[in-house]
Amino acid sequence: MTCFFSKKASLIGALFVLVSSYQASLNAKGLAESAAVQDQNPVVVGRNPYEGGFKEEYLDMIELPKGFKIELYSDQVPGARSMALGDDGTLFVGTRGRRSSPERLGSVYAVVDSNSDFKADKVLELERNLFMPNGVAFRDGSLYVAEPNRILRYDQIESNLDKTPEPVVVNDSYPADKHHGWKYIAFGPDNRLYVPVGAPCNICESDDRYAVITSITLDGKDKRTVAYGIRNTVGFDWHPNTGELWFTDNGRDLWSDDLPPEELNRVSTEGQHFGFPYVYGKSHKDYVFSPPAGLEFTKAALELPAHTAPLGMKFYTGDMFPSQYHNNVLIPHHGSWNRSDPAGYYISFIELDGDHPKTPKIFARGWLQGAKNWGRPTDLLVLPDGSLLVSDDQAGAIYRISYTQEDAKT
Repeated sequence: MTCFFSKKASLIGALFVLVSSYQASLNAKGLAESAAVQDQNPVVVGRNPYEGGFKEEYLDMIELPKGFKIELYSDQVPGARSMALGDDGTLFVGTRGRRSSPERLGSVYAVVDSNSDFKADKVLELERNLFMPNGVAFRDGSLYVAEPNRILRYDQIESNLDKTPEPVVVNDSYPADKHHGWKYIAFGPDNRLYVPVGAPCNICESDDRYAVITSITLDGKDKRTVAYGIRNTVGFDWHPNTGELWFTDNGRDLWSDDLPPEELNRVSTEGQHFGFPYVYGKSHKDYVFSPPAGLEFTKAALELPAHTAPLGMKFYTGDMFPSQYHNNVLIPHHGSWNRSDPAGYYISFIELDGDHPKTPKIFARGWLQGAKNWGRPTDLLVLPDGSLLVSDDQAGAIYRISYTQEDAKT
C-alpha cells in the first residue's frame, strides 16, 4: 500500500509539473502572439470589421434610451481617441498611431465648431509625426500631449491653430515601450496632471515604473506614484462630490473568453495596489505568477465583462440628461479583438450607491452587428451644454449624443 501511494504521489507530481509547463508554454506563446498583433496592428479595428469605411447612415444602427439621439459631429478625424476641450471650444483629439507607420507615428487634431451648431466646420492636423500621441489634456490656455516617453505642452494653442507652436517638453522621464505605452492623461482637482504607464506586456512582472498611475505638477516635476498593479488604464475621472479618482483597467488576453474580468476601480488611498499581474477583479488569481508575501491588494469596485476593453470613462456632470445620470458613470467599451465571439462595442451606464457601483446597463449599442463591427467607441467628453461627445477610432469620427424631454414623450 505504501508503495502504491508513493507511486501515485509521484505520478500526480509529474502531472502537476507537466500541466504547469504546458500552461507556461501557452502563456509564452500567448505573449508572442499578443506582441505580434500589437506590432502588426497599431490601430486594432476589431476582429471582423465592416469594409469600405464609415458611413453616416450607420448611426441609425445605434440603440439609445428613449429621448436620446446620436448625430455626427465630424467624420474627418482619422484614428480619433482621447479628447480635450479648450477654453474657446476647440476640441483637441489624440490618436494611437497610423497603421502604415511601423514607428507608431500619429497625429493630433483640432476640431473647430465655429458657429456652435454642434457640427465641425473644420478639422486641423496640428501635429503629424508624434510617437503614439494618444493622450491630450488642456489647462490654462495650453494643450498637453502625451507620447509614451514624454509629455509635451503647446502654449496659447487656440490662438495658433493655423501655425502650431513649438512644443515645450514638460517631462521626458517615462518609459518608451510601445506595448501599452500609449497614454490617457487628465488634470485632477489638485491641478496635477495624471499620467499612467501600462504594463510592457500581456502579462509579466515588472519594476515600479510600469503598471502604475503617476501624477506630476504643471511644470512636469514632483512625479508621484498614485496607484500600482494596473495593467492598462485608458480612462479615468474624479468623482464630482468626493474628488476620488476612479479608473477602468483592461484585463490580460489569452486566458479564456470569459476571464479575467475587466475592472472599474476607486482610489481611496494613495499607493494602493490593484492586483496585476497576480489578481484581477475581486478575487480571480492568475496561474502564472505568485504574489510576493505580504502584498495587499485592493479589490475592484466592479467587475466588467471580459475583453470588452473599457476605455475613456467619465462621470456625467452635465444638466441635459435625466437626473439618474448625474454624477454617475459612463464607459465606452472599445470591444474585443480576439475573443471567439466579439464582445463590447457599446457604452455602459453605471449608477453609484455611495462608493458602490450598481449593475451596469447598456446605454448605447450598435457598433457591433452580429459578428461584424463598423466602429469602436473610445473616449467620452461632456460638453458645456450637457451633451456627450463620443470618439470612434475605427470610424475616424466624433459623435454627439443629446437628450430632449420632447423626444422622450414620443
